[in-house]
Amino acid sequence: MAAKSLAGKVCLVTGATRGIGRGIALQLGENGAIVYITGRTLEAPKEPGGSLKETAREIELRGGRCIPVQCNHANDDEIKQLFELINREQSGQLDILVNNAYSAVYAVFNNIGKQFWEQPLSMWDDVNNVGLRNHYLCTVYAAKMMVPRKSGLIVNVSSAGGLRYMFNVCYGIGKEACDRMAADCGLELRKHNVAFVSLWPGAVRTENTTHIFAIADLSNLKISGPITDIERAKQLFENGESTEFSGKCIVGLATDPNVMKKSGKILLTCDLGEEYGFLDKDDRKPFHMRQLNYIIPLLYPKLQFVASWLPNFLRVPTWIMAKAGNKMY
Repeated sequence: MAAKSLAGKVCLVTGATRGIGRGIALQLGENGAIVYITGRTLEAPKEPGGSLKETAREIELRGGRCIPVQCNHANDDEIKQLFELINREQSGQLDILVNNAYSAVYAVFNNIGKQFWEQPLSMWDDVNNVGLRNHYLCTVYAAKMMVPRKSGLIVNVSSAGGLRYMFNVCYGIGKEACDRMAADCGLELRKHNVAFVSLWPGAVRTENTTHIFAIADLSNLKISGPITDIERAKQLFENGESTEFSGKCIVGLATDPNVMKKSGKILLTCDLGEEYGFLDKDDRKPFHMRQLNYIIPLLYPKLQFVASWLPNFLRVPTWIMAKAGNKMY
């Protein structure tokens, strides 16, 4: 049997009962890592998706080893206890941290179309407590384990909402802060050989998005952001990446001997797939979010006919993408 690329590595994926976190954990475990996973649901799910034990069983079926830990990432004490557990059980070893826990999907969706002053004040904490503050706390505890070993990889799961307005104000603030966290923490961690990146998946077919689009009354719903047509947004997610594509990206980063060159950067899953030479788990190549014939119909539906004539290799350069979020004159 061929050696697995992550054999002997210890990983932590937060928010792994469902969605992208679950997909990442499956890929890390399949490739030989010991994977700690966290979430609020240990047994039978109360929401669409799965539970920690279900994720753990799937990892073990693929030949991996998984330790599920029930953890509320809004609780500082539980976060501290989580890292104390890993430190104790793994003799101080932690090689990969994936900050993915997020508790605001339904809060964001239920307030789509409302201006920030029309939304409940709790929106800030709904989005940015678990989705941002917790990421920083986990990063602090992970750094305390990685720095002495002079090795490690930390990944913030973020999105293009950190560049341009998407969904609502609190969402964009949180995602841009996740990107900045990777840049600034990465700067301080560089001399210790610990890499920190911010990962932007494309539209992902998660259990939550599938459930939301299945039950939602789309007839009168209006959304704000680059894509304002809800039916077009639904189509985008239905044809999006699987939850495991991000996991393949992180396996690629964790086995890249030159990963420090990427530290502090925003990385797109579609770019990493091409660089490391892998397809999605169903042998499909996801749409490239910088591909012009993909972007134009989403932003300008009336120009669909123009997009159909453009070759796949025409991409928006990353420096132009960066200018789209420029806040200085």
